[in-house]
Amino acid sequence: MQLQPGREAVVRVAVATLWSSPEAVRPVDGPALRTDVDIPTWVSGLDTDQQVGDCVLSQLLLGERVLVDEVRPDGWVRVVAVEQPAAKLDPRGYPGWLPADQLTPADPSVGGDPLVVDATVTDLHAGPDGPVVLPGVVVGTRLVPAGPSREGWREVHVPGQPTPLWLRDGHLAPVQTGPPSAADTLAVAQRLLDVVYIWGGLSTYGIDCSGLVHLAWRRFGVLLPRDADDQAVATTPLTLGAERPGDLYFFARPGRKIHHIGIVTAVADGPTDRRMLHACYRRRRVLEERLPADRTATLVGAHRV
Repeated sequence: MQLQPGREAVVRVAVATLWSSPEAVRPVDGPALRTDVDIPTWVSGLDTDQQVGDCVLSQLLLGERVLVDEVRPDGWVRVVAVEQPAAKLDPRGYPGWLPADQLTPADPSVGGDPLVVDATVTDLHAGPDGPVVLPGVVVGTRLVPAGPSREGWREVHVPGQPTPLWLRDGHLAPVQTGPPSAADTLAVAQRLLDVVYIWGGLSTYGIDCSGLVHLAWRRFGVLLPRDADDQAVATTPLTLGAERPGDLYFFARPGRKIHHIGIVTAVADGPTDRRMLHACYRRRRVLEERLPADRTATLVGAHRV
């Protein structure tokens, strides 16, 4: 089957990068463009300026659904990432470009209740303890089981693979049906401490501030918008001082839209003692810290999911 405009497709690689245009990619981006995508090598090859280039819009996880808008003969596809809400850009989801080889047409015959990857990173194998076929699958990825657990391993359907693959059963969890606790989502985000800051990143190899929030809640089946300003619209404002760990801080400069988000990590003991976990653009990594004075000056609200 071929990719077709107007039809759904799914991501067949562990992490696919969504680009602003095919012409925006740089020579350094090669490892992120291949069918055997290598996100760790891509991230390690970026300098600090390239980590924040506006050519990267977001990233998509294995099995994530997209709506195909255009297929170009040069191997690029314009898509809408329907599992990443972005109301201001497209009511259908986050728009951008992907290499066609990183997608496969959606297979309606593969059904069932999915499981979610809970390991920070895991690999998919040809069989229990067998060779690795697809490395680097990250937390929050959903996979449909192909059979029962066997000796600590679970067989799963994988888009683009002719036969099911296997991963350790302990790396999977049921998809939660009710809302997650603040402690649960904060714990997922805390596992990404020291991950490199990548503008548009949405994986455990590199991530941005709104991506950290999106991924932490996505692990529990809650699809928050992709960008910080949209996340503010989708969450409930609180009176500053009423926030608790797991709530969200939003930041904006006077007269400007929200540009940054962090996750509250401690009950504030006064307006100068607020703490948050966030993917920090300035220090190029995920960190937990007391809000410095310049952050406090741009704090415009606390919200709850």
